[in-house]
Amino acid sequence: MSVLKTIFTWWNGATTGIHFTVARRGRFVGQDELGNKYYEARDDHDAYDKGRKRRWVIYKGYADASKVTPDWHGWLRYTFDEPPTVEPFVIKAWEKPHLPNLTGTIYARKPKGAISRGGDRQVATGDYEAWTPE
Repeated sequence: MSVLKTIFTWWNGATTGIHFTVARRGRFVGQDELGNKYYEARDDHDAYDKGRKRRWVIYKGYADASKVTPDWHGWLRYTFDEPPTVEPFVIKAWEKPHLPNLTGTIYARKPKGAISRGGDRQVATGDYEAWTPE
Protein backbone atom coordinates (compact mmCIF):
# COMPACT_ATOMS: atom_id res chain seq x y z
CA MET A 1 0.00 0.00 0.00
CA SER A 2 2.87 2.39 0.74
CA VAL A 3 4.19 2.18 -2.84
CA LEU A 4 0.75 2.94 -4.29
CA LYS A 5 0.34 5.80 -1.83
CA THR A 6 3.68 7.27 -2.93
CA ILE A 7 2.76 7.03 -6.61
CA PHE A 8 -0.79 8.37 -6.51
CA THR A 9 -1.37 10.58 -3.47
CA TRP A 10 0.28 14.00 -3.71
CA TRP A 11 -1.49 15.25 -0.56
CA ASN A 12 0.04 12.57 1.64
CA GLY A 13 3.75 13.28 1.12
CA ALA A 14 5.88 13.47 -2.00
CA THR A 15 5.10 11.41 -5.09
CA THR A 16 7.68 9.52 -7.13
CA GLY A 17 7.85 12.36 -9.66
CA ILE A 18 8.61 14.87 -6.92
CA HIS A 19 11.39 12.67 -5.54
CA PHE A 20 12.90 12.47 -9.04
CA THR A 21 12.74 16.25 -9.55
CA VAL A 22 14.19 16.98 -6.11
CA ALA A 23 17.08 14.57 -6.68
CA ARG A 24 17.82 16.22 -10.02
CA ARG A 25 17.35 19.90 -9.23
CA GLY A 26 17.24 20.34 -5.47
CA ARG A 27 19.76 20.70 -2.67
CA PHE A 28 18.69 19.54 0.80
CA VAL A 29 18.87 22.45 3.25
CA GLY A 30 17.36 21.10 6.45
CA GLN A 31 14.53 19.50 8.35
CA ASP A 32 12.27 20.93 11.06
CA GLU A 33 11.03 19.30 14.25
CA LEU A 34 7.81 18.17 12.53
CA GLY A 35 9.76 16.17 9.92
CA ASN A 36 9.21 18.52 6.97
CA LYS A 37 12.19 18.68 4.59
CA TYR A 38 13.35 21.92 2.97
CA TYR A 39 15.16 22.31 -0.34
CA GLU A 40 16.69 24.99 -2.52
CA ALA A 41 17.43 24.93 -6.25
CA ARG A 42 20.98 23.89 -7.10
CA ASP A 43 21.61 26.57 -9.70
CA ASP A 44 20.25 29.89 -10.96
CA HIS A 45 18.45 28.10 -13.81
CA ASP A 46 15.62 27.44 -11.33
CA ALA A 47 15.44 31.00 -9.99
CA TYR A 48 12.66 33.56 -9.86
CA ASP A 49 15.02 36.54 -10.03
CA LYS A 50 18.77 36.96 -10.09
CA GLY A 51 20.11 35.64 -6.80
CA ARG A 52 16.77 34.27 -5.57
CA LYS A 53 16.88 30.53 -6.00
CA ARG A 54 13.65 28.62 -5.79
CA ARG A 55 12.88 27.18 -2.32
CA TRP A 56 10.34 24.54 -1.38
CA VAL A 57 9.16 22.17 1.32
CA ILE A 58 8.17 18.51 1.22
CA TYR A 59 5.73 17.87 4.04
CA LYS A 60 5.88 14.82 6.25
CA GLY A 61 2.49 13.21 5.89
CA TYR A 62 -0.51 15.33 4.94
CA ALA A 63 0.36 18.45 2.92
CA ASP A 64 -0.74 21.44 5.01
CA ALA A 65 1.01 24.81 4.81
CA SER A 66 0.28 25.54 8.49
CA LYS A 67 2.71 22.73 9.39
CA VAL A 68 5.64 24.99 8.40
CA THR A 69 7.26 26.47 11.52
CA PRO A 70 7.83 30.27 11.70
CA ASP A 71 11.61 30.05 11.27
CA TRP A 72 11.35 27.96 8.11
CA HIS A 73 8.42 30.04 6.84
CA GLY A 74 10.65 33.12 6.98
CA TRP A 75 13.34 31.33 5.00
CA LEU A 76 10.87 30.02 2.38
CA ARG A 77 9.49 33.54 1.82
CA TYR A 78 12.97 35.13 1.55
CA THR A 79 12.56 37.05 4.83
CA PHE A 80 15.78 35.40 6.01
CA ASP A 81 18.74 34.79 3.72
CA GLU A 82 20.15 31.92 5.78
CA PRO A 83 18.11 28.84 6.74
CA PRO A 84 17.53 28.06 10.44
CA THR A 85 20.16 25.30 10.21
CA VAL A 86 22.83 27.97 9.60
CA GLU A 87 21.41 30.90 11.56
CA PRO A 88 18.94 29.68 14.23
CA PHE A 89 15.73 31.62 14.77
CA VAL A 90 15.63 33.43 18.12
CA ILE A 91 12.47 32.50 20.02
CA LYS A 92 11.25 35.05 22.56
CA ALA A 93 10.30 33.89 26.08
CA TRP A 94 6.67 34.92 25.59
CA GLU A 95 6.16 33.01 22.32
CA LYS A 96 4.15 29.81 22.36
CA PRO A 97 5.39 26.74 20.47
CA HIS A 98 4.15 26.42 16.89
CA LEU A 99 1.06 24.30 16.25
CA PRO A 100 -0.36 23.51 12.82
CA ASN A 101 -3.99 24.40 12.10
CA LEU A 102 -6.02 21.74 13.88
CA THR A 103 -9.37 22.61 12.27
CA GLY A 104 -11.02 19.52 10.85
CA THR A 105 -8.94 17.13 12.95
CA ILE A 106 -9.84 15.21 16.08
CA TYR A 107 -7.76 17.76 18.03
CA ALA A 108 -9.84 20.76 16.92
CA ARG A 109 -11.38 22.95 19.61
CA LYS A 110 -14.99 22.00 20.27
CA PRO A 111 -16.69 24.49 22.61
CA LYS A 112 -19.87 23.74 24.54
CA GLY A 113 -22.81 23.82 22.18
CA ALA A 114 -20.87 22.49 19.20
CA ILE A 115 -22.74 19.89 17.16
CA SER A 116 -19.84 17.46 17.58
CA ARG A 117 -20.27 17.64 21.38
CA GLY A 118 -24.01 17.06 21.41
CA GLY A 119 -25.19 20.52 20.43
CA ASP A 120 -26.63 21.57 23.81
CA ARG A 121 -26.17 25.31 24.03
CA GLN A 122 -26.62 27.47 27.09
CA VAL A 123 -29.94 29.22 27.42
CA ALA A 124 -29.92 32.91 26.43
CA THR A 125 -29.92 35.23 29.44
CA GLY A 126 -32.12 37.92 27.92
CA ASP A 127 -29.48 40.66 27.96
CA TYR A 128 -29.13 40.62 24.17
CA GLU A 129 -31.19 42.99 22.08
CA ALA A 130 -31.16 42.29 18.35
CA TRP A 131 -30.52 45.22 16.01
CA THR A 132 -33.16 46.00 13.42
CA PRO A 133 -32.85 48.64 10.71
CA GLU A 134 -35.23 51.58 10.87
